[in-house]
Amino acid sequence: MRFSTMRQLMMLLLLTTSCITDASLSDPLITSLISGTTRSSLISGATRTCPTKTFNATGLSENLESSQDDDQNETNTGKKPLRVLFLSSDTGGGHRASAEALARQFQLHFPGSTYDLVDVWTLDGVYPYKALVKSYKHLSAHPFQWRFFYHLSNAFPNGKIANIHSGIMCEKKIRKRIAGYDPDVVVSVHPAMNNAPRVATRKLGEIHGKHIPFFTVVTDLGSGHSHWFEKKVEKLYVASERIRRLARRRARTPAKNIVMSGLPIRQEFAVQSEKLGDRTSESGKIYQKQIKEKLGFSTDKPMVLVMGGGEGVGSLADIADEMYIKLTESGVNATICVVCGRNDKLKTDLTERDWDNVMTSRGIRNRFKRRSRKQSSNVIDPNLKGEVEVIGLGYIDEMADYMVAADVLVTKAGPGTIAEAAAVGLPVMMTRYDIAECRLQFNL
Repeated sequence: MRFSTMRQLMMLLLLTTSCITDASLSDPLITSLISGTTRSSLISGATRTCPTKTFNATGLSENLESSQDDDQNETNTGKKPLRVLFLSSDTGGGHRASAEALARQFQLHFPGSTYDLVDVWTLDGVYPYKALVKSYKHLSAHPFQWRFFYHLSNAFPNGKIANIHSGIMCEKKIRKRIAGYDPDVVVSVHPAMNNAPRVATRKLGEIHGKHIPFFTVVTDLGSGHSHWFEKKVEKLYVASERIRRLARRRARTPAKNIVMSGLPIRQEFAVQSEKLGDRTSESGKIYQKQIKEKLGFSTDKPMVLVMGGGEGVGSLADIADEMYIKLTESGVNATICVVCGRNDKLKTDLTERDWDNVMTSRGIRNRFKRRSRKQSSNVIDPNLKGEVEVIGLGYIDEMADYMVAADVLVTKAGPGTIAEAAAVGLPVMMTRYDIAECRLQFNL
């Protein structure tokens, strides 16, 4: 994010009238899943940056219902509880969040259902697959290395070689792992969890004489890695026309197996969206104030929420520094909440940072920086000094509450984050850092 655009941010903070941007919903629409009685936590109706299709959880349920035997014991709802196995990895927070959102919908559709979230590569993979999480953390901090390895692994020959190698070396172990959970359905929400796990699930079904559906839910919006797509997947849920075309071209996935859908978001966003309504209305402002009080934030200052994914990456420290300086110098009172995720070092650093020293260091640097005549004319009133508080947050589960409380979200172009912000009408400013994480640039 270029911080010459901080003026836009400050305008958003100071506006007291409508300030919903193109990245948010002007009228959040959460559709009913079961006869109008259950609110879906899946987004629809967003403008530009978000999909306009609703995640077809009902269709997914129908696929599962058709696979249930008539002579099985069922609850009084007429639906047998399911054992759902999600395949994912902690390479960012979006995949886990999608799995949790879908798990909640399974529990609503099939009361009594249970689920597990498993990273088969960390548990049963060989090198380099078992180093997936460790490699992600390293590459997240080195975006140009990320770009290189992304394009390398996304090439057609490498994908084929990886599928053959992982199938030979890991499929039996993965099959044994999946068998230990005895699932009724397997759902992949990660691009690396599709080929060998799908084959393992099919073989497991053949051995035990039962059909175990294998679905893939693509959690990317504008583009996706080739490993997302399988020709023989039972159902592939995608969020955009662009992803659908990519699946057809890269894997020749049959059109009948592709379901156009929106992005899965967590149930609490549907709940908060309904309670909040239009955040620019009087009732919306009152509800936002109540949530701020609940979270312990000042209700007299606007709040900026800064995020960089589950690992807390994306130059968050630099972003926090620049925002603190600009808002302080411009006389804007604000609270800056930085979601550090699993980055405990960053959280500690922000908590212990001497912010007066940050201002002093900035002043020293500016003495040695050449300024154009135009820049020199922008004199800041020394009497203006905003009261800015910076709060470092760890990995939080109440993200819907924080997004309701926030007035502006500053984040990378993660598709799930965009969709969740849209659900509660939160204006979004995108950072430039993760354009190097090349798959995300297509979400803008």
